[in-house]
Amino acid sequence: MKIEVLFPEVANLYGDHFNPKYLAQCNSKIKLIHTSLTDEPTFLKEAVKMIYLGPMSETNQALVIDKLMPYKQKIKALIDDGIIFLVTGNALEVFGEYILDGKQKIMSLGIFKYHTIRDLDHRHNSLFLGTYEDIKLVGYKSQFSRTISPKNPFIKVIRGCGFNNDDDLNEGFNYHNFFGTYLLGPLFVINPLFTKKILRLLGLDDTLAFEKEAIKAYETRLKEYEDEKVIMMATH
Repeated sequence: MKIEVLFPEVANLYGDHFNPKYLAQCNSKIKLIHTSLTDEPTFLKEAVKMIYLGPMSETNQALVIDKLMPYKQKIKALIDDGIIFLVTGNALEVFGEYILDGKQKIMSLGIFKYHTIRDLDHRHNSLFLGTYEDIKLVGYKSQFSRTISPKNPFIKVIRGCGFNNDDDLNEGFNYHNFFGTYLLGPLFVINPLFTKKILRLLGLDDTLAFEKEAIKAYETRLKEYEDEKVIMMATH
């Protein structure tokens, strides 16, 4: 079973590539394929069960969009066929319609009908707590941009900043098995219940690596994030 990790040399700002690595630790049937910017994507010629793309600098984001643009119809077909995608941080902006950076309009892949407004003079940092289906998700956000989406939210906000702004009660984008979120870092490690969900979507046993420890750490973090005394948001 193959999971393709796209462009790890440029799309790994917050150690996010431990997400697929952790999945591989959970089940020996998983084989990770790392595709660089100079490689032809494996998903063009071989069957993959999941594709991962992590956060990147704004300069590298433009390179990634250019790299994937010739394959956008194939990517759309894979999404429609239910192949699992996890894209984190500003990687989700790659799959929208465009990115506005001041007066500059950067065309994205146009697979989904959302767009992004980039503001490099203002950065948002926050802890985050929300729900996906019956699963509570915790995480951290750090972003210079806001993405505008009329529908298909991934996570319902409990505490922290939503997709668009502080008043938005939705975070991320979900369509079939495409999961896009601004949440950063080792999302699978700190959200073991969601990781179990992904393993089941892959058709695998949902036993986790270091499951007891992972769930204990998750429960501790969840209790902290649910505490009203904990400050969730800071902007700069």
